[in-house]
Amino acid sequence: MKNKFIISGGGTGGHLFPAIAIANEIKNFDKEAEILFVGAKGRMEMSRVPKAGYDIIGLSVAGFQRKVNLKNILKNTVFPFKLTWSMISAMTIIKRFKPNVVIGVGGYASGPTLRMAAFLGVPTLIQEQNSFPGITNRMLAKKAKKICVAYEETKEYFSEKKMVITGNPIRKDILDIKPKNEEAYNYFKLDPNRKTIAVIGGSLGSKTMNVSIEACLGKIRDNNIQLIWQTGEKYYYHFFESDKSNIESGIKITPFVDRMDYLYSIADIVVSRAGALSISELSCLGKPTILIPSPNVTGDHQMKNAKVLANANAAILIKDKDALEELGEVLINTINDETKLNQLSENIQTFAFPNAVQNIVKEIYKLKK
Repeated sequence: MKNKFIISGGGTGGHLFPAIAIANEIKNFDKEAEILFVGAKGRMEMSRVPKAGYDIIGLSVAGFQRKVNLKNILKNTVFPFKLTWSMISAMTIIKRFKPNVVIGVGGYASGPTLRMAAFLGVPTLIQEQNSFPGITNRMLAKKAKKICVAYEETKEYFSEKKMVITGNPIRKDILDIKPKNEEAYNYFKLDPNRKTIAVIGGSLGSKTMNVSIEACLGKIRDNNIQLIWQTGEKYYYHFFESDKSNIESGIKITPFVDRMDYLYSIADIVVSRAGALSISELSCLGKPTILIPSPNVTGDHQMKNAKVLANANAAILIKDKDALEELGEVLINTINDETKLNQLSENIQTFAFPNAVQNIVKEIYKLKK
């Protein structure tokens, strides 16, 4: 009899990419396994999951809006009805598919799906990416059989008996990166003999990071340093989209980086938001990192992620409100200090879990009915 699994969640790449990595590893481990995704209608998983080769069913579910305004008040008025209907739908899906285990990765859909799985007696596993779990996962943890986490600090919120430190699953192409790859320099049209800064503010981009990097451009040029600057789609045309002086000085501006493996290959230092997935990738690669946590996330979890690393001298933490004033000096001083770069590289690797996805799948199969 084939093993069957439901993977539920999404909404952001930080939830979705680990979910797809888990699905791929299940198929690698058990080619006959059947996998069904359950997502939220209108969210990114509804288009990305089919492209990855998996079936997905969408629930009519949305989150409770905490910011008070007229639009959100109206949304919250229908929230209980959407939640109730999504739970009924999730129960129907589970009864029809008959999964051995239901896996939640975070996101709107994981709440009703894992609640109904536990109600029906199906074992559930939570994969929590952040050091500070959201309220949904904290509630779901009470009925979950196993909780796979990336940070030891998460034990403050979950039962240690259920918790396993596995790390976050990351893409195989990231793990297989060749340092200082000649193809990567050619791809970005950059010089292998010059140091390179990489700035990644996420696919949507970050205004704070973009404005702060813009203010650093003079110092970057003066120090003969190269820059790969991911602005995000929203900000791309504002930041020198066709400025030849940037191209000639080794400053590559792009809305989105398709080849993150190439970017990581040649980056001597990375400036990044503090999303759990980015931190996991940077840890596995041992990249010296400056973290600027986004203040616009639930529970301020990016700041909590960043503090864990900063307290271990595994990354440099700059608060979002201080980035414009502090980033330039910190960035230039750090990239020109080989001792500091080596120290950051060594320390961040202590947070690396290169076998995370394999360990998570092992835990899933231990729960299999």
